[in-house]
Amino acid sequence: MAILPFHGFGLGLRKQHYSEFLETRVPVDFVEVISENFMVDGGRPRRILRQVRERYPVILHGVSLSVGSVDGVDLDYLRRLRNLVDEVEPLFVSDHLSWTRTTSFNSHDLLPLPFNGETLEVVTANVLKTQEVLGREILLENPSSYLNFTSEMKEWEFLSELCARTGCGLLLDVNNVYVSACNNGFDAIQYLDGLFPKDVYQIHLAGHSKGTELLIDTHDQEVPDSVWQLYRHVLPKLGPVATMIERDDAIPELSELLSELDTARFIAGSFGKAAA
Repeated sequence: MAILPFHGFGLGLRKQHYSEFLETRVPVDFVEVISENFMVDGGRPRRILRQVRERYPVILHGVSLSVGSVDGVDLDYLRRLRNLVDEVEPLFVSDHLSWTRTTSFNSHDLLPLPFNGETLEVVTANVLKTQEVLGREILLENPSSYLNFTSEMKEWEFLSELCARTGCGLLLDVNNVYVSACNNGFDAIQYLDGLFPKDVYQIHLAGHSKGTELLIDTHDQEVPDSVWQLYRHVLPKLGPVATMIERDDAIPELSELLSELDTARFIAGSFGKAAA
């Protein structure tokens, strides 16, 4: 199943806000959930997700696909994800351009990849297998990074070639572009301008923290001006996209997140890209 564009504004569904999403009408066009939190059949989380799905479109966003693993993708994981996909019928299924595991070890971290031909062959094969098992094309997110490999390609070149080879799309995390650019010394604008607009189906907006020497992608802050500026830069170049505010720690009241989402709507509206 090919990816269908969706234009709207949404939030990540977090436990603190379950009751509000179930008992009131929250002014969002979709919600996004962490796939792995709902991949066990039955139980309260799955029941809540079904109830939420009756009220809002849902995006499934994973953190454990590990498309960069030379051991290949985990077929048991994919079968459980397919079960969830069939039940939820999500707008998008997404994960990260990273690796997390070998057959004997799982780091539970989104580890970086060298961007060369060998890696491209591995990731291409894993994405194609994932899409075969899921019966649909997926989105891959650019992760934040904290070190540089000696690579044959820039990250944006790698992502564009991967989309061309597999038919997958991009989940463009604008905060991650900013964090990686600051940490690794490249130009965030050059990154955004180097992507093919047709590949981008969704945008993440989030905040970060400043460590001793690096920026850390903590998702525990408001979206900073630096990230809003990049959003303003890239948005006019894109077709219909789903924009989401992402907060995973120090989660505030829902009203604060909706206020940030209104900022995204305002920016989009200034370019004639507000949701209908």
